[in-house]
Amino acid sequence: MTKPLSSFRTLTRRAALPLVAALALAGCGGLGGSARPAGGADIHVMTSGGFTAAYNDLRPEFERSSGRSVKTAYGASMGNADDSIPSRLARNEPADVVILARPALDALVAQGKVVPGSQVDLVRSAIGFAVRKGAPKPDISTVDALKRTLIAAPSIAYSASASGTYYETELLKKLGIEDQVKPKSKRILSERVGSVVARGDAALGLQQVSELLPIAGIDYIGPLPAEVQRVTVFSAGIATASKQPDAARQLIRYLNSPAAAPTITKTGLEPLTAR
Repeated sequence: MTKPLSSFRTLTRRAALPLVAALALAGCGGLGGSARPAGGADIHVMTSGGFTAAYNDLRPEFERSSGRSVKTAYGASMGNADDSIPSRLARNEPADVVILARPALDALVAQGKVVPGSQVDLVRSAIGFAVRKGAPKPDISTVDALKRTLIAAPSIAYSASASGTYYETELLKKLGIEDQVKPKSKRILSERVGSVVARGDAALGLQQVSELLPIAGIDYIGPLPAEVQRVTVFSAGIATASKQPDAARQLIRYLNSPAAAPTITKTGLEPLTAR
């Protein structure tokens, strides 16, 4: 059973609790189906922003317990920005594991960039809003309140990835305020929306909750109302060009393990832990 979206309202910025010592055994020792290597070639990961905070907290423990080094490239799930995951793969940058919004991952499978059947759903992620730290927090608790807030905001920043695509192509139309709000909305490339809001370049920012929470200099307001919320599933897959498919599979199983779930939850995501 999935958790109610209202759970996203109680999220805080507290750092994730350390994983228990048994994680090395429960989370990694049996994941690859064989004895843990004493080391090996680097594992190359590409991950989009929605899973970044959780991934950054989990990666060191995987490296310690697996004996492997993980190299990471960050980028949006979609779009043609130079650092987006599709652009990186098109340039044949090294990749063993890719982590991004499920529709974008499935598109990469169709393009031959990700191994069919290797997809594993990791988390559910809600969309939220933030303002600059100390600024008044507008009401977004209902659909009508959200409409008033968007109309009143002098400027709005949104991401170039899954949450921003929803905002740009569906949400404003659904609210009936596209003509009033879209001209003052700015699509942000290759940067966190929260960073733009923190330095005062936008009054209001919309992005995945997990991408807003780690940013200093902003205050998280809350999620979109349930009636217009768009929950995104972020998933992992193995790149067809992977030179370490077994190690890639081991890492994905670790990220999807029960031992990883508490850390994932602390970053504002709902883990879809393997049963």
